[in-house]
Amino acid sequence: MTTVSFPGLGWELEMNRVAFTVPGLGIQVHWYGLIITFGMVLAYLYLSRREKKQGRNPDDIIDVALYALPCAIIGARAYYVFFRWESYRGEPLDAFKIWEGGLAIYGGIIGALLAALIYCLIKKHPFLRYADMAAFGLLIGQSIGRWGNFVNGEAYGGPCTMPWRMVVSGEAYPVHPTFLYESLWNLCLFLILHFVEKKKRRKQGFFFCLYLMGYGLGRVWIEALRSDSLYLAGSAVKVSQLVALLSIVIGAVGLWLLSKKTKKLS
Repeated sequence: MTTVSFPGLGWELEMNRVAFTVPGLGIQVHWYGLIITFGMVLAYLYLSRREKKQGRNPDDIIDVALYALPCAIIGARAYYVFFRWESYRGEPLDAFKIWEGGLAIYGGIIGALLAALIYCLIKKHPFLRYADMAAFGLLIGQSIGRWGNFVNGEAYGGPCTMPWRMVVSGEAYPVHPTFLYESLWNLCLFLILHFVEKKKRRKQGFFFCLYLMGYGLGRVWIEALRSDSLYLAGSAVKVSQLVALLSIVIGAVGLWLLSKKTKKLS
C-alpha cells in the first residue's frame, strides 16, 4: 500500500498498486498497466476518428502500432538500463525484469519512432503523417499515463511548500507532484494542437515539430524539480533535460524547414 496525502488540501489516499489478482492463476494486474492501457485505447479512439474525418483508413494506426508498441517498450527499458547500468552491472539479467519497474518515456518515444520510420520506408508511407499522428497519440497517452506514477507513489519532485504539496509514504517532507505537472502540461499541449488543427490544415510534420518543442519545453522545467532523474555518468547533468533541449532545437529547425518549403511552393 502507498499512502499519498495533500496536507494543504486536506486529502489523504491509500492506494494499492495491484488492481486485482486473476483467480486461479495468481497473476497480479497492476493499476499502472491498466492506466497505460486506458491511455493507449483513448489515443487510438481519438486518432481513429481523426483519420476518418480526413478520409483515411484508421486501420493504418493498428498496422504501425503493432511494430511501434513493442519497440517502445524495448526502447524505454534500454534507455533506463543504459543510464542506470551501475545498478545492473552485478546482475545483468535483471535488466530484463521489466515488471520490477524502470521505464523511461524518452526511450519509448525513440523506439516507437524508429519502428514507425522503418515501417514507413518498407511500406512506402509518408513518415511525417504518422509522426503527426504520434504527436496527438503520445500527448493523450502521456497525460493519462502519468497517473500510473501517482498510484505507484513515484515520479515526484523535491521539497515543496505550495498548497498542492504532496506527502508520499517514506518521504520526510512534502514534495512537488511532478507527475501532475506533466499530466496537465501534456493535456494543455494536446488541446492546443487539437484546436490549431481545427482552424487550418497544416503541412505534414507540423504537429510533430510542435510536439517536440512543447513537450521538450515542459520537460526541461519539470525535470528540474524531479528527485529521481537519470544523470549522465559522472556529472550533475540530467539526461532528460538534455534530451528535452535537443527536442526543442529539432522541433524549431523542423518548423523552419517546413516554412521555407511552404514559401517555395507559394
